[in-house]
Amino acid sequence: MNLILQGCKTERADIDGIVTLVQAQRVSAIAAHAWRCEGVNYSDALKAQVDAACLRLQVDYAFIEAGRTLADFKLVAMDMDSTLITIECIDEIADMQGLKPQVAEITEAAMRGEIEFGESLTRRVALLKGLDAGALQRVFDERVQLSPGAQDMLLAVQAAGLKTLLVSGGFTFFTDRMKQRLKLDYSHANQLEIIDGKLTGKVVGGIVDAQEKRLTVERICAELEVPTTRAIVMGDGANDLKMMGVSGLSVAFRAKPVVRAQASVSLNFVGLDGILPILS
Repeated sequence: MNLILQGCKTERADIDGIVTLVQAQRVSAIAAHAWRCEGVNYSDALKAQVDAACLRLQVDYAFIEAGRTLADFKLVAMDMDSTLITIECIDEIADMQGLKPQVAEITEAAMRGEIEFGESLTRRVALLKGLDAGALQRVFDERVQLSPGAQDMLLAVQAAGLKTLLVSGGFTFFTDRMKQRLKLDYSHANQLEIIDGKLTGKVVGGIVDAQEKRLTVERICAELEVPTTRAIVMGDGANDLKMMGVSGLSVAFRAKPVVRAQASVSLNFVGLDGILPILS
């Protein structure tokens, strides 16, 4: 296995202890503040040691088979809220109602896997009843920001010929605009019901929950005539685990512990472009 080590300001000397720990056959710089340690004999025990050391140093790591590159994949599927973008849109919409603390509490519980996602969304959307729909545009204009490294990651994967999918338990108002802005290939999300310019507190049609996210990744891969193992899937919450589970490479980004524990790779410190050194 190769071990990729990277950090925001990490220098070569900072990782000497980890290099010694894993007994790498060779170490080479692959990007600014990123190194490839080759010929590492992987074990769960070694991973636990590397995990603890990297956490102390604020370094991200990834064990990956030698030779894997972006060319091995055909699709990058991304969650939106707190993954591609820095905010939870529903929390910011609720802020327009003065209800952000109540909604954010439910959001957090759902992302940790403590509340079933469909139930949590229904409860949160109900609290938005009566809000002027113009609040959605305000949130998009004033509060939506790309996560660190998102732009560079997308430019690289698009240049490599991969298709891009934004699949979200959030809302089409935001995914449609992000799809257009970033020139993404596909998007799928929940549709808020709006009548007479007001949110009704309901969504139109079925809810995009964990199962629907997985089915969406499977559907797009079938359309592209590739197995889901040729998809990279990125997420941060418990409702992303099912789609991450069918992927060839699952990436937990600034994620909840339950997600980090099950992902192929966790990016806790660097940006979304941290997948590029891993697949270089």
